[in-house]
Amino acid sequence: MSVPVATEQRMLTAAEFEVVRRTHFPAIAGLSEAELADAARRLRDYRDKARDLARQQRREMRGKASPRGARPASDNTGTAMKKQIFASALKRVNRERGRTVKDERRANQSEIARRALETKRANRMRHHPSAGRSADQGMRAITNPKSTVEADPREIGRVSQFVKAGQARRDA
Repeated sequence: MSVPVATEQRMLTAAEFEVVRRTHFPAIAGLSEAELADAARRLRDYRDKARDLARQQRREMRGKASPRGARPASDNTGTAMKKQIFASALKRVNRERGRTVKDERRANQSEIARRALETKRANRMRHHPSAGRSADQGMRAITNPKSTVEADPREIGRVSQFVKAGQARRDA
């Protein structure tokens, strides 16, 4: 159950109300992370103080604890209301801190995704050479990488004559 701002102002001291006032919507959006952390710390302190005081007053009303003041507390609704105001303000601050962290994380994640996409696009070339011929392409002639000596066809007969002559000399 939310508490109207007028009730908050009536229930709290000026210093307490100033901290709570800054946790409402238009003002909370303009706070930095350090200011949010400071507000959360102060609100926790105020809430814990109000909680402990309300607990003590409740014990005094039941007769379980001795009174802290001149007379025992007869009602603790004001202190319980202060605790509720501080708790709801703390909840707003924590929600805002979570939102800012989520926004930062989303921004970081989008930057990581953008860099990954750029890297992927830059590396679209093939990383591995082709495997070469494979059996499914069938038989093909393999070209001889060695250079061949071209002979003039007119000299082919002469070569054979010289060869025969050389053999004849060897035989004799």
